[in-house]
Order: sequence, then C-alpha cells, then structure tokens
Amino acid sequence: MKIIVFGATGNTGKRVLAQGIKMGYEMTAFVRNSEKLYDQLGEHSAQHVKVIVDDIMDPVSVGEALAHQDAAIIAAGHTGQGEDFVRIVDNIITQCEFQPSFSGRVWIMGGAGLLGIPYTDLIGNNLPGFPPEYKNHNRNFERLQQTQLDWSIMCPGTMIDSIEHPDPVHLHVTTETLPVLIPEMIKEYSEADIARHLFSRHQELDVAYDDVAKCMLDHIELGGSFKRKRVGLAYQSDMLVH
Repeated sequence: MKIIVFGATGNTGKRVLAQGIKMGYEMTAFVRNSEKLYDQLGEHSAQHVKVIVDDIMDPVSVGEALAHQDAAIIAAGHTGQGEDFVRIVDNIITQCEFQPSFSGRVWIMGGAGLLGIPYTDLIGNNLPGFPPEYKNHNRNFERLQQTQLDWSIMCPGTMIDSIEHPDPVHLHVTTETLPVLIPEMIKEYSEADIARHLFSRHQELDVAYDDVAKCMLDHIELGGSFKRKRVGLAYQSDMLVH
C-alpha cells in the first residue's frame, strides 16, 4: 500500500512515517526541508521513503505527488496559522478530488473540540472560552463534508510524547462523540457551564502521538468503519467495570 504524508517532519507526521515504514507500507513524505526529514528518520529508515520537496500550496506539485497513492495523511499546518492552515487543507483535498489515479482515502487532523458532546447537539469548538482559532478545524471539517472522498478526521485532545499510566489501560476509540463518560445531566447545563466541565477534564483526553499515528495507519483502507467519521481517542482503565 502506498501512503503519502503531508507535513512529514511535524510531531504527528514523523511518527506516521516511522510507523508506516515498520508496517511495510510504501511511504512518501511531502516536505519543505529534506535535511530535517533525514535527520529525524536516520539513514536506514530514510532508504525506505520516497521524498518530495515542494510547496504544499502549489496545486500542481500536490496533485502530481498524489498520483497512484492509495491514501493520504494530512498532518501539515496547525490552527494558529489561521487562513493558511485552512488553505493548506483545502488545496490538498481539492487535488485529492482532481487526481484520477488517487484512491480517495484521506485522513486529516482535527481536535477533540470537533467531537459531539453526548446528550447535546453541541461541539466544544463552538462553546464560550474555547480558543477562536480552533474554529479553523470546523472549517476543514465543513470542507470534508462537501467532498465524495473516503475521509476520516482524527480528533485527539492534547498530544504528548508519552504517557505513564498507573494502571493497565487500553485505547478507547469513538466516532463522532467525545471518548470519555459524560453525565447525562450535562444537557441541563448552560453552554458556559458545559465548557467549564470540559476544561476541568481536559487531561482525560491527553494521548500519545504514537497512538494517534497507529490508529490512523490501522484504519487506512478504503471503506472502513471510520469512513466519513470524526474519530476520538482516550485511555480507559482495564480495571473499569463495564
């Protein structure tokens, strides 16, 4: 399987690339800086990656890079870039649509604020107190809903290098809604109180970059259970009584 990673030197992208190599996929890295990529990968791994150094905002370059790829993982940009972040995602999605030899399978990065809050019709990004730049994820999500591509949007909380767990845990994965238990009484809260409740529990959504990368690669095939879904991740104690 051939997978292209946009933003392959970033915190998420470099882990997707490294894990993809270990899983035996044919990995392509689309980057601005090849030297940074080679430094991160090491000489051995670098031999197993096709590297494209080009402008991610250039439609022709992106379109050519997508030719004959089975999947694309968009890990480029961040919400703090504002309009540029939205344009990066829109350009790649548009070229995915136009490139006839591209399979149509796409993962993009969102955030936990895109996920639905159980017992409500709300998402975190629209609540008072959430950083306004998070709404750039909303715009990317809206763009995906306009396309016929087989997309998924990864919506983790804060991603960190690794997490020490006092008890055995497993990765709990949800679609469309937050991956933590929410009390039903939340439907009686004001939006400000809902926001405060979520902020008080934000550490429950901390997740390791490597687990985010693995989840995307484990669900990289066309027509899977995450097709056209928002995906949430959280750790759940194996001691939890079901």
